[in-house]
Amino acid sequence: MAQQANLGELLSTLDSPVLSERDEVTAIFKENLNADRGPMLVNTLVDYYLETSSQQVLHILTTLQEPHDKHLLDKMNEYVGKAASRLSTLSLLGHAIRLQPPWKHKLSQAPLLPSLLKCLKVDTDVVVLTTGVLVLITMLPMVPQAGKQHLHDFFDIFGRLSSWCLKKPGHVAEIYLVHLHASVYALFHRLYGMYPCNFVSFLRSHYTMKENLETFEEVVKVEEVRNP
Repeated sequence: MAQQANLGELLSTLDSPVLSERDEVTAIFKENLNADRGPMLVNTLVDYYLETSSQQVLHILTTLQEPHDKHLLDKMNEYVGKAASRLSTLSLLGHAIRLQPPWKHKLSQAPLLPSLLKCLKVDTDVVVLTTGVLVLITMLPMVPQAGKQHLHDFFDIFGRLSSWCLKKPGHVAEIYLVHLHASVYALFHRLYGMYPCNFVSFLRSHYTMKENLETFEEVVKVEEVRNP
């Protein structure tokens, strides 16, 4: 790889308005990724993307091959575990999987998926939750069979976030709750579409509990009326 001193130069050139320069530097990065099988360059690219949202870096990250796809998933998993980098990393993951990367089938076995589910079950930042739900919705069709082992997690997340939509914590701006509500409806569509029998069974058992009746009436029933 180029010396560390000019690595920053190369990175900044990735988004050059001059197409020939951009293509040349992108090719350099891809060549070095092919030559160096360690994680350092991928980690550097992830850090640079989180700072700049560089579209060329996103392109490189979504075309990674073995073993660098694992390095990317490991780095994102590390950053999802840290509150300071969680939101930006979830945004990176969301942008990446929407581009249908060649490593998408590895998501079901990567530690990143359980980390995402844990975040959705315990985090209290509504923007993180909304972003994470949208990532999960996008990811689910990519792991349909493997996802079955996490069904209880998916349903627990739906139940938790439906309750949030009803409780409307006072410290959360209304606009964020509107976005969360929309993402919960989208999750309802995804779970009902992919796992109809299991999901209906969950709805029946979860929302017959007294403490969940109000959430059912105010949040879930509305969605059931829209999707008879």
